[in-house]
Amino acid sequence: MTADNSPTTAVGNVLITGGASGLGAATVDAVRRAGGTPLVIDRNRPADGVAFVQADLVDTEATAAAVRELAAQAGGLDGVFTAAGTDACGRLEDIDAKDWERVIHVNLLGTVAVVRAALPYLKRSHGKVVTCASTLGIKAVSDATAYCASKFGVIGFSRALAAELAGEVGVTTLIPGGMHTAFFDDRAEQYKPPPDAKLNQPADVARTVVFALSQPPGCEVREMVVCASTEGSWP
Repeated sequence: MTADNSPTTAVGNVLITGGASGLGAATVDAVRRAGGTPLVIDRNRPADGVAFVQADLVDTEATAAAVRELAAQAGGLDGVFTAAGTDACGRLEDIDAKDWERVIHVNLLGTVAVVRAALPYLKRSHGKVVTCASTLGIKAVSDATAYCASKFGVIGFSRALAAELAGEVGVTTLIPGGMHTAFFDDRAEQYKPPPDAKLNQPADVARTVVFALSQPPGCEVREMVVCASTEGSWP
């Protein structure tokens, strides 16, 4: 029971994509604090002591194998959080086709690959999935066709998945705004948030992920918009 006497459940074994940095790494910490066991799929190694399999979400077979390996190590899965993501800013005619398509592969198809591979384990545990969309999955802006397409897709996928898995596996869509992470570091200056941008701390957003994962059986948080109260990406 929490301090306000609201029932919650342990988060258990939680698979986190992109768990080596940003929101994923913050969620690794949050899961640990909640008494759970984080399991990470990433191209880079996460913090010491975290179970980890290296994989690029563009490779569907390697991604599925990584899910199975981590589930076998942990003895099953209770939750999944698809934090991994990338972008390719610029006008459509200026972005290399492979770079544009990689955004779709990582953000949307990678999410699908992880969830598909995790489903047998989640059905056994009656676990939960939290997919990571974006406020740019509900608001379209110029010079972000790949990112918007991928995140609009994640929202549509997640809503359909929730209907498909009702009563078997819980599905929550996280719709976060911008955060203070390295996500923007490789962008051209014109696409970086200004110095005075109102962004969230990833640790605060990670707590909302654990909140969704720890709801008792039969109670699901379907969608969560989590952003700074004055952030401009909120519609």
